[in-house]
Amino acid sequence: MPDLKLHPDDPTPSRNVFGYSAFTALWTGRILSNVATFSQGVAIGWLVYANARLTHDEQESMFLVGLLGLAQFLPMFFLALVAGEVADRYDRRRIILACNLLQLCCSMTFAALSLQNHPSLTMIFVTAGWFGMARTFEMPARAALTPALVPPPILPKAIAWNTLGVQGGMIIGPSIGGGLCAISPTLAISISCVLYLISFIAVMQLLRMSINAKPQPSGTSRLAMIREGLVHLWGSKIVFGAISLDLFAVLFGGVTALLPAYAKDILEIGPDGFGALRSVFALGAGGMTLWLAIRPINHHAGWWMLGGVALYGTATLGFAFSRDLHLSMAALMIAGAGDSISVFVRQNLVQIVTPDAMRGRVSAVSSLFISASNELGEFESGVAAHFLGIVGSAVLGGVCSLMVTGLWAKLFPDLRRADRLVPILS
Repeated sequence: MPDLKLHPDDPTPSRNVFGYSAFTALWTGRILSNVATFSQGVAIGWLVYANARLTHDEQESMFLVGLLGLAQFLPMFFLALVAGEVADRYDRRRIILACNLLQLCCSMTFAALSLQNHPSLTMIFVTAGWFGMARTFEMPARAALTPALVPPPILPKAIAWNTLGVQGGMIIGPSIGGGLCAISPTLAISISCVLYLISFIAVMQLLRMSINAKPQPSGTSRLAMIREGLVHLWGSKIVFGAISLDLFAVLFGGVTALLPAYAKDILEIGPDGFGALRSVFALGAGGMTLWLAIRPINHHAGWWMLGGVALYGTATLGFAFSRDLHLSMAALMIAGAGDSISVFVRQNLVQIVTPDAMRGRVSAVSSLFISASNELGEFESGVAAHFLGIVGSAVLGGVCSLMVTGLWAKLFPDLRRADRLVPILS
């Protein structure tokens, strides 16, 4: 496969992405909403598990926590392709704003439910479904809008900062959520409401800026646009291989849904410790992403991605068998670093080789795969814990991640041979 490289007459200038006010506004809203989402996720997960334990045993309670992931994934599964088509047809700024508003409403509903002595799990799952719908439409719009906010030569740097924004939320959010949840789940969720509101205000600034936020109309039907995006994705084996590798590795290897049980019943560290476990994975991922932003991958990107997933699976196995808090946190940090390499390579590939007119559709499929690996992965972990126990589920995840890495290295030789991760400028 040919290298993805710059034209020799177009050297990449060393420019600060935050010198562009539109990118700064979008990034600020992104990190605030991510902090809110992950803080709220800790509180809701703990709320469901603690209330379920009043009437169910440990494994049944974990199954119910896993259902939270399924509730958020189902809207993505059914609506991802529509969300991509919407992002390639309408103003992407207004899509993001509408989704932020829906997230705020869902957060307020979670806060109201948490005030009840015995909140309805059904209502929590329904609200989680609406929250998942907001994320379904927001993610492809955000991803597709980013290339319009900075010059093409510094797009990889912008992608790195976007990834750091997500991981920053994953680091800060669970710590805030765990600490506040120890006082009151309602307090944790209420703080998330405030953060969603501030995020909405930050993104509103984009409406006053001159930005190419709406693609040129194609004049084709919705179904034709969806089909066009899928054909492009299938034809780009390197991108398809990259996003599907992340899907299956994290789908079977994720342990996020197991962390409440590890914190409460195995490591016995309570909600504060639960928040720390959620944060430390993102700390490893964020540290690696920052390193990659400073010292980018110059060669053998495909092997770096495969190696990152293999590291993720190995560290997951270490976490599965650990009974020491510090060792468990170290294993999660290493797993986060491995996952970050995979995410960095995938996000660059998706943005670099996809035309702007169909970035929404391709990003939607990528978002679907990401959501499946996270939310559906939580459901898989809950089901596996129900039948294999908590530790057995984590062991299965680590083994499956390693198996997927070897299989994808054989099935996608273009991905294996991918070299450089810099854009072609034509």
